[in-house]
Amino acid sequence: MSGPATLAGLAEDYRALREGTGAHRLAHDVVAVTGPDATSYLQGQLSQDVAPIEVGGSSPALLLWPDGKLAALLRVTRTAMDAYALDTDAGFGEVVAVRLAKFKLRTKVDIGPLEWPCVALRGAAVRAAGVRAAPPFELAVDWNGAHGVDLLGPGADGAVPEGARWCGEEAWEALRVEAGIPKMGAELDERTIAAEAHLVERTVSFTKGCYTGQELVARLDARGSRVARRLCGLVVEGAGAEDAVRLAGSSLWAPGREKPVGRVTSAAWCPGLGARGAGGALGALCYLHRSVEVPAEIEWGSEEPGERRPAEARSLPLVA
Repeated sequence: MSGPATLAGLAEDYRALREGTGAHRLAHDVVAVTGPDATSYLQGQLSQDVAPIEVGGSSPALLLWPDGKLAALLRVTRTAMDAYALDTDAGFGEVVAVRLAKFKLRTKVDIGPLEWPCVALRGAAVRAAGVRAAPPFELAVDWNGAHGVDLLGPGADGAVPEGARWCGEEAWEALRVEAGIPKMGAELDERTIAAEAHLVERTVSFTKGCYTGQELVARLDARGSRVARRLCGLVVEGAGAEDAVRLAGSSLWAPGREKPVGRVTSAAWCPGLGARGAGGALGALCYLHRSVEVPAEIEWGSEEPGERRPAEARSLPLVA
């Protein structure tokens, strides 16, 4: 992405997502779990307490492998007394379905994909704008300053309020990076431990009883969630929007250390960052070794020390 016209469009989209009513079609997969044993089965498979969720309500949750590593970050929505919709980032619906089916045994549940759209509405004016028609599910979202609702189910597009601005992927990524919202396939994969990505408080119930993968989560929590790395933010001043592609995936070095101390997972041009009047700065999400105390001066780029570029590692969110 480059050029003043493109950056101007990004800035307008971003302003709608922060200050007005911005709409964005989420690339999500949805999996249905239905049947008389649906609640009890999910209670034993997800990290969140499913039983208290009312019909039409939702909660973020983790689906873990038996060793406690992440299968998927998802949202569980109760669609009926014995039916749930689990939505996750695109490309991971099959992972969710396969993982759930693995321990199904004689449980009376059906697991399968749902072709449901999901439209995100974000911005300070979303609540006042309301929705134009009643979608099947209108789900509140509040994650590190990214406020709004998600419209999930058939008719989601038609429920977007009049006057909402449809926003592109670049502005959505800027909002996600600034808020520090991890994404499956970028910040999250089968090697991820929930505590590394600051997911535990949001997605885990410690009172509901046992679930698959619980042991690692509970053990780390008892030890103060001390993990080898954790998700942080990165701000690069003086770089251009075109540098986002190069920054994503880059290794990170701390001054004076020979070995990398982290890796960038996502990068975006962020209008909410940078000096006043600069129009933004390059922002990123990254994992850093626990020995690096943020805020910290970091270098990114080449393996050659003389060709690296400076950045500042910060705690999340980058913009509240």
